[in-house]
Amino acid sequence: MKKALVVDWLDKYGGAERVISSLQNAFQFDDCYTLTNVMQENDLKKIFPNKIIPVHDTSARYFGAKFRALLPVFQGLIKGLKVNPETDLIISSSHAVAKGVQKSSEHQVHISYFQARNLKYIWDDAALYFGKAHSLVSPLLKQMRKADVNAAQRPDYIISNSKFVQSWVKNTYGRDSEVIYPPVDLANFDLTIDKEDYYVAVGRIEPYKRFDVVVKAFNATGKKLVIVGDGSQLTELKKIAKSNISFTGFVEAAEVYKQISSARGFVHAGIEDFGIAPIEAQACGTPVIAYGYGGVLETIVENKTGIFFSELSPESLEESIQKFETLLFNPNLIRENAERFSIAQFESQMSNFVAQKMKKKYK
Repeated sequence: MKKALVVDWLDKYGGAERVISSLQNAFQFDDCYTLTNVMQENDLKKIFPNKIIPVHDTSARYFGAKFRALLPVFQGLIKGLKVNPETDLIISSSHAVAKGVQKSSEHQVHISYFQARNLKYIWDDAALYFGKAHSLVSPLLKQMRKADVNAAQRPDYIISNSKFVQSWVKNTYGRDSEVIYPPVDLANFDLTIDKEDYYVAVGRIEPYKRFDVVVKAFNATGKKLVIVGDGSQLTELKKIAKSNISFTGFVEAAEVYKQISSARGFVHAGIEDFGIAPIEAQACGTPVIAYGYGGVLETIVENKTGIFFSELSPESLEESIQKFETLLFNPNLIRENAERFSIAQFESQMSNFVAQKMKKKYK
């Protein structure tokens, strides 16, 4: 059976790419199709470690790292990709437009794994991404949304990475979907019983991650906070942070693990469709303080593996920190909760789902 992988784009190795790596491990694809590939060779080998496969891209390649400027034509570019007609199975990993790839033969089965609410920047988060220009681009967004709904009808089956995304897919695209939680590499995060007296927040320092809320809350509490990551807001946040808050910038995975495993608590303010980082923290036995919305409601057990704050404001987070410090958490129970999201579990569920649908097609 000939198999093809379709992804939105290949640029940096992050949470979505870890899922793609697991898909490759489970299915051993023959071809990969994407808008553009600007990923460094070392990162590409993390996705395809045992098999060098052809990566087919579009004219977006000519824009290099600035390919995101082509957002209004992403859907047309992905639709124009020509999948080998001899391909039997197409699996798309979609957080933007990969789901919109067209089958090149009637015998093909297309299964799309939704890594997130697709194209959030033209839907729920449009005002955040476009800011003051939101009203100016509103007519364009309307057309893009219409095209996105049409593209979402192309897969034969959709798999959502959380119940939160599943509900969004139904409401936005009118499509039913199954839920298979993404994999977390628990082997990289060992249980650590002894914690130090500091908190940690990890991720890309971008507006949608809401590190501004975290910084302002810890400015008020005076408690020690380590922020791990890099991004467009790093310089701005450093200017407003008090001396109890430190920034590591970008660090390698081993240092990220060290910071998370030793922390008293892991702080998470962004709205995540699933959220791998809070599970990595739990794998270390580190309890989580998270904004109570989105995928974290499915991965954190309140008062046992962490707590939630109800409003996306420094004041609400500050109240939760105070509550957090009155609670006792069992690191062993926290680790057990994280084990629900192992790589083996994900690959087994995906393999079984695909086998079932392929059997149905060729019955």
